[in-house]
Amino acid sequence: MGMSEFYGTGDEAESLATIHRALELGVTLLDTADMYGPFTNEALVGAAISKRRDEVVLATKFGIERAPDGTRVGVNGRPDYVRSACDASLRRLGVDHIDLYYQHRVDPDTPIEDTVGAMAELVAAGKVRHLGLSEAAPDTIRRAHAVHPITALQTEWSLWTRDPETDGVLDTVRQLGIGFVAYSPLGRGFLSGAIQTPEDLAEDDFRRHNPRFQGENFQKNLQLVEQVKEIAAAKGVAPSQLALAWVLAQGDDVVPIPGTKRRTYLEQNVAADEIRLSDQELRRVDEVLPVAAAAGDRYGDMTPVHR
Repeated sequence: MGMSEFYGTGDEAESLATIHRALELGVTLLDTADMYGPFTNEALVGAAISKRRDEVVLATKFGIERAPDGTRVGVNGRPDYVRSACDASLRRLGVDHIDLYYQHRVDPDTPIEDTVGAMAELVAAGKVRHLGLSEAAPDTIRRAHAVHPITALQTEWSLWTRDPETDGVLDTVRQLGIGFVAYSPLGRGFLSGAIQTPEDLAEDDFRRHNPRFQGENFQKNLQLVEQVKEIAAAKGVAPSQLALAWVLAQGDDVVPIPGTKRRTYLEQNVAADEIRLSDQELRRVDEVLPVAAAAGDRYGDMTPVHR
């Protein structure tokens, strides 16, 4: 996502090099969405994998509808839109199928059965291999899964966003045998320890408008990061690596998808896969970053999530 929008200015050459380096390091899951850019991130990913399609599990999303100028139209889960959005994504990606196709946000005005029914038609047509949901509530997940098997549920989960552990989402997907894809496992970069003031963010960085990056919330969350840095230092790893190792320790059914625009951070993130946290270290993390420890909502508008 950050290669095309939201996290300041991108560098296409470095972005392509970062994706290629990821593949060299054994990363196989690439996650994009039509609304990133909008639309340009799918084209970027498509260009990066044009000669290496078979090496990649390609995931993209639909549902947050945007106009070509970037204006947000709203959340759309109508069957006709599902079909047209998929065809558009296939064209931009330059592929004949999508491995994992997510509904990016649940449309409150369209029954989930209708949306997933249209997604199932895409599977039958060979355009999509597996189906996913993002930021869906437990009841929605169950209703969707009854229409067609849901392979993955993507929701924010990290040391400072532990909602899935208490809101029923994690329990639901495990009961149904659905994998959990944890986005923003680095707390939108905050858990790296590199952000010390809001001014460290570019003027057009969307995090400046995120409640957790503002005012008193920022200062309280900075104190949490300082404790993460202490635990990481004792372990001899980077704070971001500790954060990723914690997510990886939550189960074999959990896959974190840290985003980065640069090869340097990519290599650091991939190295976290080799880090193992002891039971004592995991207890220590729970002590300093318990559920609901972070200050502020994770979005300025929380209405589109957990529907």
